[in-house]
Amino acid sequence: MEEWKEYSLGQLIELKNGVAFKSSEFVNEGIPVIKIKNVKPNRILLDDLSFVSIKSSKNKKCFFLLPTDILITMTGNRKDGGPDSWVGKVSLFNREGQYFLNQRVSAIRVIDNTVVDYKYLAYLLSGWDAQLYFVNHSNSSGGQANISPDVVYSYLVNLPTIHIQRRIASILSSLDDKIEVNRRINENLEAQAQALFKSWFVDFEPFRDGEFVESELGMIPKELQTAYISELPHILETGRRPKGGVGEITKGIPSVGAEHVKGMGNYDYSKTKYISEEYASSLKAGKVNGYELLIYKDGGKPGYFIPNYSIFGEGYPFDECYLNEHVFKLDFNNRGYNAFCYFYFRTDYVMNYLNAQGGKAAIPGINRQDIENILIFSPENEMVKQFGDIVLPLIKQMLFNCKESRRLATLRDTLLPKLMSGELQVNETDR
Repeated sequence: MEEWKEYSLGQLIELKNGVAFKSSEFVNEGIPVIKIKNVKPNRILLDDLSFVSIKSSKNKKCFFLLPTDILITMTGNRKDGGPDSWVGKVSLFNREGQYFLNQRVSAIRVIDNTVVDYKYLAYLLSGWDAQLYFVNHSNSSGGQANISPDVVYSYLVNLPTIHIQRRIASILSSLDDKIEVNRRINENLEAQAQALFKSWFVDFEPFRDGEFVESELGMIPKELQTAYISELPHILETGRRPKGGVGEITKGIPSVGAEHVKGMGNYDYSKTKYISEEYASSLKAGKVNGYELLIYKDGGKPGYFIPNYSIFGEGYPFDECYLNEHVFKLDFNNRGYNAFCYFYFRTDYVMNYLNAQGGKAAIPGINRQDIENILIFSPENEMVKQFGDIVLPLIKQMLFNCKESRRLATLRDTLLPKLMSGELQVNETDR
């Protein structure tokens, strides 16, 4: 390949291994520790971090991560569960601040940036060729797949000139940058809506000078009407999947499970399962029309249930999809009120109630009665209507942003192998 040279990774990088912290060393605050669960293909999750103290890091071979480090999971699955759970998942860290690495996560650190660009290398190692190499060269132990440093060091890469590498990385990172902008916009929009909800319906700022009364919700403004969900017109249903499962179906109509109900805009496409079009047409319940409140119904460790919610719509995550039997759809035939419920269901009152109800069963989960027994502010309240009118456009924009980010990610994943192989050529004019 003209102007391309072959290297082993061992010629280009240093591999720095994470540290085995004891469970007793984790604390509520301190230095955040990146674990396997925080490393996903081409993204780092920082919403479920563990922490250790500086004291715990002494006498250990701890090191602070650099934004230019490329993280790789040294333990995972072989080919079960989709790429999101495979061994050898790779993502550029690209975060400022002090972070440690936990055991079985390693940092790939470029040793000569005149030969290889760290962003280019991160994209290269996240491609299918590299991912399949790590999976196929892993050893199974105790039901898990593991790769050794030697496997990483032995991987062969073909590299164009450093200038072409930087040009390719610039093209791909421009798409990721826009995806990150959309994520931050959505985070800000949801924070605005959450702040307004708290002001109006938790702190009751607009009602401060009015009369308050005792209720199941605590002291609330007298003028705010309440009702149990069972007393309000609504649809509450789940979907289903065919007997025998859907593991063999690789295309058709997406079937949404509890693993996809993780908050607004957090759909994990790598875990998508499908039902046939014929089966979907036979379903009388469970179709997602958009703007319904989706509720995590069951799953988790015995005695431990954490409710979660989401809203789909505007073609996100799909133009058409159905729920399986592990997700509830709650619809009041009022998009503004559905949006209100998304925030209301995240209050301490509802979260604690559903957590307690769901944790009682041998298989953690909630049922129809649990939801219909929830006391809620009525949709007839003027402030509830106003909240829906204000927040609904924000949710609509969030859904549009999610849909655009999905399109950009698909474009990036299409371009990546073509750019890395030289099938699509770039020039060195933009240096």
